[in-house]
Amino acid sequence: MSGCGLIILYTCRQKAAVEQRMEKPDLNIGFIGAGNMAFGITKGILCSGEGPCLEILWSTLFPPWFQELGVAVTHSNTEVVTASRLVFLAVKPHLIPRVLAEIAPSVTREHVIISVAAGVTIATLEELLPPESVVLRLMPNLPCMVQEGALLFSLGSRAGPQEGAVLKALLAPCGLVEEGPEVWIDTHTGLSGSGVAFVYLFAEALAEGAVKMGMPTAVAQRIAAQTILGAGRLLRDSGRHPAQLRSDVCTPGGTTIYGLHALELGGLRAAAMGAVEAATERAREMGRK
Repeated sequence: MSGCGLIILYTCRQKAAVEQRMEKPDLNIGFIGAGNMAFGITKGILCSGEGPCLEILWSTLFPPWFQELGVAVTHSNTEVVTASRLVFLAVKPHLIPRVLAEIAPSVTREHVIISVAAGVTIATLEELLPPESVVLRLMPNLPCMVQEGALLFSLGSRAGPQEGAVLKALLAPCGLVEEGPEVWIDTHTGLSGSGVAFVYLFAEALAEGAVKMGMPTAVAQRIAAQTILGAGRLLRDSGRHPAQLRSDVCTPGGTTIYGLHALELGGLRAAAMGAVEAATERAREMGRK
């Protein structure tokens, strides 16, 4: 019995589609850990239009919101390794050594171990796993839960293009998936992993500004959310620099330039840059520990 988190195993038509594309008939997928990242990735994969899971096994200890996914559940970390080829490590960083010590005897060269633990380096993972273990490091973010995530992964020393292609195809329904060197992972954590919370804080502040000017709270929150959603999609889909789009909104002597001046006086730009830097440095510190 493991105390390091519950395990999700799933078999569904989406998995079969990935197997067919990648010509890997033995591709079975499991998660060790049942937090937000495990939920977001699993939901992104399963909600791609390929239909529900075909095998369902419930645990009474499992969080109710996992029931909508139709997943099979076990309490044994070793069982998920023996039943899966791709294994996602989705536990808290401080639990990684304990989990790897438990599953290492069951890990073979045929496994692909994918860690989503912030700050835990590929070198650490490879050191704690058997020789020749194939390791990848992945940093998703919370919007994977609505298939609008931003995910960055890096290949370990024994992972190759084939493993990267399988992971990218598997995660495509979760949102934007990029591959890059491991040195980018901590920066991605600060920019996108933590950055989601920065956006929520800004959305809250926008709505509160409207409430201050007389708009009902519920309406202000809905409009703030839609404003951020629309602005984000336009920025992503247009491919234009943020400064260009910002300039398009401004008219001489108009409302927007007055508002932007207030934001500059408040130090928004410097504060946002500092927030990404602080979150990145904290991720690096966690890796050193």
